[in-house]
Amino acid sequence: MNEELSSRLIALLARIEPLLPPEHAEIDWRRDIAALWERHPLAGGRLVAVSPRDDVSLDDLVGIERQKRALLDNTRAFIAGRPANHALLWGARGTGKSSIIRALLNDLSGEGLRLIQVDRHDLVGLPGLVARLRDQRYRFIVYCDDLSFEASDHAYKALKSVLDGTLTGPPENVLIYATSNRRHLLPEAAVDNTDTRIVDGELHHGDAVEEKISLSDRFGLWLAFHAFNQETFLVACEYWVKYLEGDWHAQAREEALRYATLRGVRSGRAAWQFACQWVGAGE
Repeated sequence: MNEELSSRLIALLARIEPLLPPEHAEIDWRRDIAALWERHPLAGGRLVAVSPRDDVSLDDLVGIERQKRALLDNTRAFIAGRPANHALLWGARGTGKSSIIRALLNDLSGEGLRLIQVDRHDLVGLPGLVARLRDQRYRFIVYCDDLSFEASDHAYKALKSVLDGTLTGPPENVLIYATSNRRHLLPEAAVDNTDTRIVDGELHHGDAVEEKISLSDRFGLWLAFHAFNQETFLVACEYWVKYLEGDWHAQAREEALRYATLRGVRSGRAAWQFACQWVGAGE
């Protein structure tokens, strides 16, 4: 290589190097139970090991017994190598959708479950990620939190493809779990129904509606999460107050109801926040 070409190559590498992601220790799935997937335009993508956020377990989550049982059964079937479904957890904010995923990992990581979180903006790299996991001996939940798309957002096509749109589909050791405030992941407007028509007595949706439903339909397990009623909210408040080693009595109950009224919400998240406030104030 002549001197001029060598100098140009060195200069080019110097310009590219700052654009490359920093080095991270290689993932060791025997040790690491959770990771973040970060797409990069030059490096393709990387897995960054992360520690679990907390030690919450399924037993700690109050008021969502049906959802816990359904998701646990589905995940245990997956770990055992039996047929299982991709899962969409949708519903009101703060009702335990994200917490139940973290709890699953904490409870089942010893049985070979691993979790990889993918941000919506990195979904374009999802096919590359699942291909990388194909030959691993562990069972992976690829997790998309608070997932939703705008009408002009085409990133959802990568998710559709991985779920059920390619010849091969995802490997048998990978499932997709997603949480969302939207049942169909996309905004639904009244104008979408203008193309709906009746044909031989049957209701046929227009293309806009069919396109939006087609994504959520690829999740075989739908779990709905709703705001708590007053009794369930108080049960959750009592649990978390005692969890934080506080006292639960008539005054605490009254303050919990006042807290929910002022916030305008009754949920598991609100119950935890009340408990932190109540116990933290030394009441």
